[in-house]
Amino acid sequence: MSLSQASKLVQKLRFKLNDRRKLKNLDGPQGRHNKIRQTVTALFKYERIELNYGKADESRGYAERLISDAIKYGEYHKETMKMASYWLLEEQLVHKLFKVLVPRYRNSQQSYTKMWKVSVSKPTTLQKTVLELRNNIYPPLGEVKTNNKNLLHNVLLREASKYYEMKKSLNNDINKKETISSTNSTIDNTSNDIVSDSKSEESNSTDEDLSLNKLNLETTENQNTVNETNPKN
Repeated sequence: MSLSQASKLVQKLRFKLNDRRKLKNLDGPQGRHNKIRQTVTALFKYERIELNYGKADESRGYAERLISDAIKYGEYHKETMKMASYWLLEEQLVHKLFKVLVPRYRNSQQSYTKMWKVSVSKPTTLQKTVLELRNNIYPPLGEVKTNNKNLLHNVLLREASKYYEMKKSLNNDINKKETISSTNSTIDNTSNDIVSDSKSEESNSTDEDLSLNKLNLETTENQNTVNETNPKN
């Protein structure tokens, strides 16, 4: 069988494997297998786990192979189902592999898992690593685009801004109405003062006319009295 024919039987992994496997165990190969099975089971169950680099690096390959074969052969392929049942220690995770993860990654063009190195505050001999399934429900690691308008805090800030502008507009309308009402009241008061002053002037003018008429009458009466006292000879 040629290499090209063999590659059709076994799919190529979508990430580069290290040449040397660093995972060791005191119980020998069987203990090493058990540790990998536990790690793969935890990865499929929680979809993001933190562990040392050696364990994560080697377990990642088995997780990738499980998902790749499940996508290629499906749940009715006897050997694929047998392999999934061996590496996944919980039965419900076998169903998750075919019912959840296969539809999620069926059209994916990249690896199904991802690894991140974790910085630690204290020096240690083992490099801490985060191993995760892509497109999980957790917030993304690494560089995050802060200008994503659909992030929760951006949505809240946008709605708060809309509420502030609406409240500001309503306050401006209320202030305008109060100003117009105050102006109208001032105009009414001014008009009333003008009318009152006009009436007062008219009243004063009438009083002056009455006083002049009275004075004229008194003068006429006095003149008549003088004429009666000194009749013509």
